[in-house]
Amino acid sequence: MTSTPAFSVHPTPIGEALIVVADGGLAFLDVLEGSPGQLERHLEEISARLGAVPVPDDGPAADVVDQLDEYFAGHRRTFALPIDLGTVDGFARRALEAICEIPYAETASYGEVAVRAGSPGAHRAAGSACARTPISIVVPAHRVVRADGSIGEYGGHPERKRFLLHLEARVGAVPPTSIEGAATV
Repeated sequence: MTSTPAFSVHPTPIGEALIVVADGGLAFLDVLEGSPGQLERHLEEISARLGAVPVPDDGPAADVVDQLDEYFAGHRRTFALPIDLGTVDGFARRALEAICEIPYAETASYGEVAVRAGSPGAHRAAGSACARTPISIVVPAHRVVRADGSIGEYGGHPERKRFLLHLEARVGAVPPTSIEGAATV
């Protein structure tokens, strides 16, 4: 890594989002729960994974913030951001890359993700990849559901997943007004 990663905290309809941008792009995006010390705990974990301590700086996160705001306003269906999955490897990385291919307002089962990631039968591992993704929303793990169509836990916050799926279903019913780029890994 040639420069110091930067972090920012930005409000969203589902909570404060911690955004960390590194040289490779968006490295972490997680919705904070609001409990005391959570930001510090997240930053410690991220520092260990990145091998560098993120510093507060809104500048590098500006594109992420703009696109998140557009997404939540219903004006963006895909993210045009470089994403950095450098802290994820093996099947988990392949699963997250497969998840990035799930179209807006559609869902796929954990088993379908496992097949797309090249390991049929690894549906539990696909679920673990979703639960541990360092980048939520932009890597749309909320679009992955159980085989019976139920939504699952979404890291212990099914209400967030339900909100995101309802947002996409509502917005997805209206034809897009512009063509957007996809998140790139």
